[in-house]
Amino acid sequence: MNGNTWRPYRFVTDPGTEPPFFLEPTNPPEWPAWWRTAGFEPLAEYYSSATDDLTTRDPRLTDAAARMATAGISIRPLDPARFEEDLTRIYDVSVVSFQDNYLYTPLPRENFFTQYRAIQKRVKPELVLLAEQAAKPVGYVFAVPDFAQAQRGEPITTVTVKTLAVLPARANAGLGALLLGRVHEAAQSLGFTRAIHALMHETNKSRNLSALYARTVRRYTLFAKRLNG
Repeated sequence: MNGNTWRPYRFVTDPGTEPPFFLEPTNPPEWPAWWRTAGFEPLAEYYSSATDDLTTRDPRLTDAAARMATAGISIRPLDPARFEEDLTRIYDVSVVSFQDNYLYTPLPRENFFTQYRAIQKRVKPELVLLAEQAAKPVGYVFAVPDFAQAQRGEPITTVTVKTLAVLPARANAGLGALLLGRVHEAAQSLGFTRAIHALMHETNKSRNLSALYARTVRRYTLFAKRLNG
């Protein structure tokens, strides 16, 4: 798996027609067949979805926002002057929120920081939203402009919603949907017209949230082989 579930270990197995997006793992189309020939079989499926309409609003979010306000949960953009501090908050939510994910492996804090520092200059603070309660992080959504469009000589019209995470708690029900809706609103206000919801596991709750807005555009497969001895 090239380390753990934080790494780009999946193969694109159904590329669709959407061009590659920023931070997406890519591979030559023949690689999955090579792995199958070597005795590997699919173990898990992942999906990316796209929406061409950032004006769609989930009518349930008004009630969700009211519940969050009553619970003392506020949502703010990332503070670029406190990037490392906010990154710590994102990490703290991630290691708890993802611990029940399929094939989850703990990632040391510094390894996590290294991954995000590499794209720090690409981050637009308005597209990274942190949810906090009593000054403690309880959720976040991390989106970035699709710089792959610029590399193709196109205007950047798309944002890639890379990660959505919420601490497991009954009081946080609806917070994930609210964060996704808010980042769509933020992207639209910045002039973006499209969003990619990136690399969702087939059983992940984020796929249900994404389905309200987006259509599946890419499928990925994790291959595995049982070794004797």
